[in-house]
Amino acid sequence: MHSPSEADACAEELRAALAAHGITLPSLGVDLPLFASRCPTRPLITLGNCNLLTAQALTAALRKGAE
Repeated sequence: MHSPSEADACAEELRAALAAHGITLPSLGVDLPLFASRCPTRPLITLGNCNLLTAQALTAALRKGAE
């Protein structure tokens, strides 16, 4: 089972990787219900909403990385 601290670390690594491409997802973080859950669940990373320019930049970075 994954811990909330692992989820936090993963979210921060993703934030840094996106930042390296000039991409910021302001809502990026760990899904809050994880902390309130009494049942063991897999942590979820919330990517949240982004504007069109951010979505286009993310798409371009993913495509470039896939080459």
